[in-house]
Amino acid sequence: MSPLPAPPSPRIARFARVLPRWLMLAAVVGLSACVTTPRPAPPPPGPPVTDLTTHAALERALTGSHRVPAQRERDVYRHPLQTLEFFGLREDMAVLEVWPGAGGWWTEILAPVLRDHGHYYAAQWDPDSQSKFVQDALAEFRAKLAAHPELYDHVQITALQAPTKLSPVAPESLDMVLTFRNLHNWLARDQALDMLHAMYAALKPGGILGLKDHRADPALAVDPKATSGYVNEQFAIELAQQAGFELLARSEINANPQDTRDWEQGVWTLPPVLRLGDKDRAKYLAIGESDRFTLRFMKPRIAPTAVRSAP
Repeated sequence: MSPLPAPPSPRIARFARVLPRWLMLAAVVGLSACVTTPRPAPPPPGPPVTDLTTHAALERALTGSHRVPAQRERDVYRHPLQTLEFFGLREDMAVLEVWPGAGGWWTEILAPVLRDHGHYYAAQWDPDSQSKFVQDALAEFRAKLAAHPELYDHVQITALQAPTKLSPVAPESLDMVLTFRNLHNWLARDQALDMLHAMYAALKPGGILGLKDHRADPALAVDPKATSGYVNEQFAIELAQQAGFELLARSEINANPQDTRDWEQGVWTLPPVLRLGDKDRAKYLAIGESDRFTLRFMKPRIAPTAVRSAP
């Protein structure tokens, strides 16, 4: 018979009794740390930036044969590439343009760029309107789209017009809303805040509003109706902020220092309208289109009304 092993020393026996308790305690502490210690949240992404792929797509659209020659001639005044890159357009975005009009000047650029990877929504006037102007304009816009299905087949026509049509898309479904030289129209009808609230509701948190309009002389008193077609820039900023937007940046891309903004027929004295006809036509053509502000806003990622609890 083999001899029995010698009993462990008191020190080893005591260590053997204590070790399981240490192992269990370490496991509990480790598990507790995994459960109760939250990972630090990643910083929120910054405003969107136009990537190289979108830049190339914009250049192709701008030089495409589908563009109406008379519309292409206005690039020198409207700076479409620089303007859209200032707003941070990307080809994978869901973008709503408010009131592209009958001619769809920006549609010729935006729709081809967003066709394959994004979404382009054309928010026109109320299709139930009895206005002949509206009905003719909508028919002209649809005919434009039908002429180039290879570019415009994915365009989704919707409506945004106060007070009847204020939900052009599902809430918080858009990455960007763009509107060009329309704010003065809404001011004239006391509809600007309603329209801005509708755009705010349609944007995702962090979504971008790109706003451009004719700039009034800041030395003059603010005209809340913008009867001359010119809008006070600071007044426009405050309106957008009142609707909940945060101003990110302003740009002088579309400035025109030759526009003195004191014309007989307001902004419509200048091209492309040339309301005075042949009177001083050469003078107004030499000045070019109006002086314009270009503003980039964001819908905050956290609602301004949210209140954080004290730590």
